[in-house]
Amino acid sequence: MDDPTRPGVIGIFDSGIGGISIMGRIRAQLPNQPMIYLADQGNAPYGPQTLDQVRIHARDATRTLLGRGADVIVIACNTASAAALHELRDEFGDVPFIGMEPAVKPAAAGSEARKIGVLATEATFQGKLYANVVDRHATGVEVMAQACPGLADLVETGDVDRPRAIELVASFVEPLVAAGVDTLVLGCTHYAFVADLISTVAGPGVEIIDPADAIAKQVGRVLADRDLLGTKPTNDITYITTGDTVAFDRQLEWVATRLSR
Repeated sequence: MDDPTRPGVIGIFDSGIGGISIMGRIRAQLPNQPMIYLADQGNAPYGPQTLDQVRIHARDATRTLLGRGADVIVIACNTASAAALHELRDEFGDVPFIGMEPAVKPAAAGSEARKIGVLATEATFQGKLYANVVDRHATGVEVMAQACPGLADLVETGDVDRPRAIELVASFVEPLVAAGVDTLVLGCTHYAFVADLISTVAGPGVEIIDPADAIAKQVGRVLADRDLLGTKPTNDITYITTGDTVAFDRQLEWVATRLSR
């Protein structure tokens, strides 16, 4: 029989390690909640795949997390959210899902130039979720969509401090800056690990928007509404990968170093 006093378990999934940037913010705001993180590296990368393929992966990840006892599912992946958020909510009924959407609303509201850029995967831009966000929140603002093939993969390898990373980020960011954007939205959770590099390339006049804190707050609201907030700090965190476990352990060490900067 379920214990009505137990803290709610937060299940989080992404195609790889990118979603740990979201998990870190959730952990900072909700230290009393057990967490399960699933890196679906066996099916990564999601970005170049069709939306139908990503939906299958998202459904499987959800089932895995629910099977491990998750009460709330965070889709810490813009691509998976764009492809599957609405479908998962329909299929899994009472399970609350918190998805990622590019932070166009705060970017548009704060842009003095009325020009913003969104950095994301190709699949994120294909989904209806992105189009709806732009339609709702970017009236009177020019939104420039910049697909960033290969950037999430670079983060997965941990090669973010090498010249190749600088060249790749510059190839995506410099055209947007040249076009006059004054705000850049991080539309992929992997990009948080190169946010400093993106900011350096963009220059001091360009604001970088990361939605991680807003997602963490929403998770807290959902847990509170369901009386699932914990009362005691916990270190109950489980990590799972569908890929190479040895490589994943090395990535977790790298991520811990990166997030501690």
